[in-house]
Amino acid sequence: MRVSFSRKTISLVMGGVCIAAISAQANAAPQNSAQKPGVLLNSAPLADTLSLPNAARSLRITYLSTDGVTGKGLVPVTAEVIVPAGEAPAGGWPIVAWAHGTVGNDDSCAPSLNPYSERNTHYLSEWMKRGFAIVATDYQGLGTPGVHPYLNTRAEAYSVLDSVRAALKSVPGLQNKVMIVGQSQGGGAAFASAAFAPTYAPDINVRGTVATGIPYMTPEILSGLLQEAGKSSGYSPLVAYTLLIGSSYAGLHPTFRPEDAFTSKAMPAFKAAADSCLTGLSDMAEKDGLTLANALQPTFVKAMTPAFKTMTYPTLKLAQPLFVGTGTADQDVPPQLQEGLVKAACAAGSTVQAHLYKGLDHSQTVNASLPDSAAFTKAVMAGEPVTPQCTPIPQ
Repeated sequence: MRVSFSRKTISLVMGGVCIAAISAQANAAPQNSAQKPGVLLNSAPLADTLSLPNAARSLRITYLSTDGVTGKGLVPVTAEVIVPAGEAPAGGWPIVAWAHGTVGNDDSCAPSLNPYSERNTHYLSEWMKRGFAIVATDYQGLGTPGVHPYLNTRAEAYSVLDSVRAALKSVPGLQNKVMIVGQSQGGGAAFASAAFAPTYAPDINVRGTVATGIPYMTPEILSGLLQEAGKSSGYSPLVAYTLLIGSSYAGLHPTFRPEDAFTSKAMPAFKAAADSCLTGLSDMAEKDGLTLANALQPTFVKAMTPAFKTMTYPTLKLAQPLFVGTGTADQDVPPQLQEGLVKAACAAGSTVQAHLYKGLDHSQTVNASLPDSAAFTKAVMAGEPVTPQCTPIPQ
């Protein structure tokens, strides 16, 4: 399992800023007029090993965001800002607000403290070739004080939207034309950001949203999915995700009883989830022989219903078009979850262009979707209509 440090150690040592001091400043009362969502607290060069190829400038920033757990007060959040090489277009580089997938709940998992994976390096480099700068939040509670509210759509959305505000105010050469782009956890964060934007951040010029592997967590869909998956005796990636959900919720709600959701066999992995990254947690769960059938109590859904409520979207009708890419062989976010969201968003009146990629899994779909999302992005950035597709055929 990956060695990890305490939140305080990571916060004080890594990133070149004293996050604890920033947190005290951000939460000081009374707040002065300079303390509001999207205000930059700190900016430092990002190491080349943590950036993307062919970047002209890379920064790690710390900014203020509204606490998405409580809906009030300010918390510090970190993000990366990566500007492409070459001459900026007239008006500046448009922005991809990148929402990352699940990395874990520990501070050491924060993307701005780790190199990009080969998959994400290729994916985001292609967006840069399209002429976008990248603004990539770590989300609330990753690399900064407090518990990471895993899959909490409001917290994710506020972190994404305020990272764009901070970048636009502090980094020269950026333009307020934004594509919100995300994968897996980040696919949900991208949808949530587009849903919250008209009321929370009407100042941000969102042109469209691109999501792959997007979750849709309703108790009904989830109950059916877990019942079906529980029939399998093999390991499922969903085991690690359920542990992360439970661990995050327990950290935010000390009265939560984990034994109501998880079996005694799963308790070692549950306790490790707070201080592990996804790869290490998955390895441990698989080594311990955990499956959905032997890790979750029959009362899991009931016990976790309050957590699931924080994963809902404020609206399913988006103001701008939505692109959804789904792999038919996705085991991390099963296709029925993603198809459920597409149907619900279409029924709510969203303009949705959905694509199904035959035989591709959760990770493979990311880069396979690039040609289709390029055409979608070209249209929405130009203000042209996109072709809706609510019942895609596998391609």
